[in-house]
Amino acid sequence: MEPRNPEGGADRPRSAGGNDSGRVIVIGPYLRMRRGDSEAQTDEHVIRGSEARLEEAVGLARAIDLTIADALIAPISQIRPATYLGKGKVEEIVGLITGHEIELVVMDCALSPIQQRNLEKAWNTKVLDRTGLILEIFGRRAKTKEGALQVELAHLNYQRSRLVRSWTHLERQRGGFGFMGGPGETQIEADRRLIGDRISRLENELKKVQATRRLHREGRKRVPYRVVALVGYTNAGKSTLFNRLTRAEVQAADMLFATLDPTLRALSLPHGGKAMLSDTVGFISNLPTQLVAAFRATLEEVLEADVILHVRDISHEDAEAQQRDVDTVLRQLGIDPDAGRILEVWNKIDRFDPEMRENLTNIAARRPPERPCFLVSAETGEGVDALLAAIEDRLAATRMTLDLSIDAADGAGISWLHRNSEVLNKELHDGRYDMTVRVDETKRDIVVSRFDAVPHPM
Repeated sequence: MEPRNPEGGADRPRSAGGNDSGRVIVIGPYLRMRRGDSEAQTDEHVIRGSEARLEEAVGLARAIDLTIADALIAPISQIRPATYLGKGKVEEIVGLITGHEIELVVMDCALSPIQQRNLEKAWNTKVLDRTGLILEIFGRRAKTKEGALQVELAHLNYQRSRLVRSWTHLERQRGGFGFMGGPGETQIEADRRLIGDRISRLENELKKVQATRRLHREGRKRVPYRVVALVGYTNAGKSTLFNRLTRAEVQAADMLFATLDPTLRALSLPHGGKAMLSDTVGFISNLPTQLVAAFRATLEEVLEADVILHVRDISHEDAEAQQRDVDTVLRQLGIDPDAGRILEVWNKIDRFDPEMRENLTNIAARRPPERPCFLVSAETGEGVDALLAAIEDRLAATRMTLDLSIDAADGAGISWLHRNSEVLNKELHDGRYDMTVRVDETKRDIVVSRFDAVPHPM
């Protein structure tokens, strides 16, 4: 086991710069693929490259401003029940921790309470697993009351299983959301009953949030506004695309989980129609089940969406593995990734040369019609017009196109049509407007009866 050198090979430990306080080591304890194992026989995450997985773990740690003193891969042949790593590797890491005055070890895996406690004793330092690290990020990034409730609920469910065995050493208090310091809670955390009561209260508050969101959705259906939802791996460029499509100013940064709290904005379609565009939290491999459950109220926007845009960073070396991870979360939410309402958006094509772009275009052209993809650059705007046209066409699949004639003096009627339908064509002849409009099924009967509209010939 050797320290990872980003330039390749083994080298001395690398520093992330900054001061020496709060120094962290990130360890990737990844299972080796044994001889004779096929991809189908091994865990699906083994398929992802170890270097890419470690780089992602480092990115997660940096997302909460930790100083990375070292990052290394610790390949293992099997998971040890007591410490996850083998005894020899545990002892080997002691030297690194002592030599670099490490205050926190991040393990890029899911540790049991026993494993976490034993490693903390062996290394005499705090240990944080992947689930805990992601919860810490969410705790710092959630801005709205709803987001804070969801994170706290996920955190308490995660902690509840760890109180009795791994929290006997309460002098090493884990404040804030329990991991990285801060005011925190005191010995009340050792009382399972009180934590259970708090969880019940949070669940009740989140039920109220779900009820409010349901009312909002019902209100949009009466307008009606169709809903388009953005999903994708964290840092795939969803917020940048959201800003490009809606001319909004949602925070878009080159960091993991830049967006946590959901945002809705009006989306203008090419022929004047409107839809609501929803920006959602990014997905990630091994997304903690506590977070999937807690953020279900937020992710209901995805469940209710008429069109789902799966935004992919097509320039990322692990783009295919990231796609599988997003599909896995969608299935957990009850959404079929192969369903007709999903459009794949291959983002960041500005990072490719013309030859590679042509190659991607040819690959996209061979995609099955039930799962099309669109090459875009949210940064430059390239390909966005074609994407908007595709969104409009997909939304129109369940709408009816009608022809009608209306007196040009009927300002109220013309205004109503513009507010409640997509006006595809409008021509003035002899004091009357001949119009072609596209309407939702909830407005079809009104337009037919009020304006004597007839179906548009296909």
